[in-house]
Amino acid sequence: MIALTLAEIAAITGGQQHDIPDPQATAGGPVVIDSREVKPGSLFAAFAGEHVDGHDYAQRAVEAGAAAVLAARPVGVPAIVVDDVERALGALARAVVERLGTTVVALTGSAGKTSTKDLIAQLLQRLAPTVWTPGSLNNEIGLPLTALRADAGTANLVLEMGARGLGHIRYLTELTPPRIGVVLNVGTAHIGEFGGREQIARAKGELVEALPAAAEGGVAVLNADDPLVRAMSTRTKARTVLFGEAADAQIRAENVRLTATGQPSFTLHTPTGCADVTMRLYGEHHVSNALAAAAVAHELGMPAPRIADALSGAGQLSRWRMEVTERADGVTIVNDAYNANPESMRAALRALAAMGEAARARGGRTWAVLGQMAELGGESLAEHDAVGRLAVRLNVSKLVAVGGREAAWLRMGAYNEGSWGEESVHVSDAQAAVDLLRSELRTGDVVLVKASRSVGLERVAEQLLAVDGEVAG
Repeated sequence: MIALTLAEIAAITGGQQHDIPDPQATAGGPVVIDSREVKPGSLFAAFAGEHVDGHDYAQRAVEAGAAAVLAARPVGVPAIVVDDVERALGALARAVVERLGTTVVALTGSAGKTSTKDLIAQLLQRLAPTVWTPGSLNNEIGLPLTALRADAGTANLVLEMGARGLGHIRYLTELTPPRIGVVLNVGTAHIGEFGGREQIARAKGELVEALPAAAEGGVAVLNADDPLVRAMSTRTKARTVLFGEAADAQIRAENVRLTATGQPSFTLHTPTGCADVTMRLYGEHHVSNALAAAAVAHELGMPAPRIADALSGAGQLSRWRMEVTERADGVTIVNDAYNANPESMRAALRALAAMGEAARARGGRTWAVLGQMAELGGESLAEHDAVGRLAVRLNVSKLVAVGGREAAWLRMGAYNEGSWGEESVHVSDAQAAVDLLRSELRTGDVVLVKASRSVGLERVAEQLLAVDGEVAG
């Protein structure tokens, strides 16, 4: 964070100073919500959570070097006391971003946000110093914490924006007003909370509504291949840039194909040139993500050959998203267990099927270890059934459905599609899945692990990679 005096922070947040001996003392270290992450000069924001109250750690934070605590009540150490710590954190983020004048790139979508954000960050980092959302900290607390990592040398700020209802993205754009907004897709993630894809489109479109007009530099980067996203061009005053495989997309992919190991390759077309891309990431769905990132980089002045080179070299920065690890015995584990919705589940299964072509040449099989996709409301039965059926259609060798009712629906979909005998199985929990796999895996097998975060299936991947307490490479 840029250095601000405690008096300035109090003025920005509307807070009252308590136990502050010198209001002109500065906080210029990182803003944190975990006292263990405090550095000299930090501002420690104390949140009262369901199980832990940050106010109880205020003294520890100051002893570790925090300049002050942003708190909802006096805590006996230097503090700026506000009515609402979350709102105060947001106000501070907005003030800092406005002072810096950095280019804010915001993105949203039902699937692929974090992977695309990681790609954009890796491209823009080649142009100028860039700060981006770590992992998927894309909510009312995570977004301002990311923005407050920016300093005077930050040229670009890349922010992922999530939503669970109408108005959420609008609020986030008020904290960090974007100049470039990217909408990836409108799917069925959280459809149970939104009430339908049209409502999801309304929520995601709040991003383009917040952009400045074209004359002021506003740019809306929209997926030409998603009709609900394409239609958002009527909701913004910004200039529209389309990406996708559609013929009228300014940033376009042609000759899309997968390598023998399931990595996408394509020819990138931009208004200023073309170049070939072969990605390190796995799955054809990354083509759309790459095009969105390419559109942002092109807008900020990167030529096509440099974009292609950066995309070809880009890796996965965030954990448990198509993490591919080959064990010493030749078994490959694909850990995509961070989250799941119908769109990302289908994409992961297609990536597994592509990887399976190389696996079968080595005598291996493909395993899909799948669990619940949460927050689908009344669509849950149909969507789980459809994923089970897709696994069969893609010729996945073995389906292991993990968990309760939703896992049973996955298994039933596979059964009804023709997966009988031992081709699909329903197990009760992660440990049962691990026990089954340990007894049956053989050299050359490829195992995909995927479910909503609440299921905790990353434990399956972690245990399959553990050898005598060590992680195999």
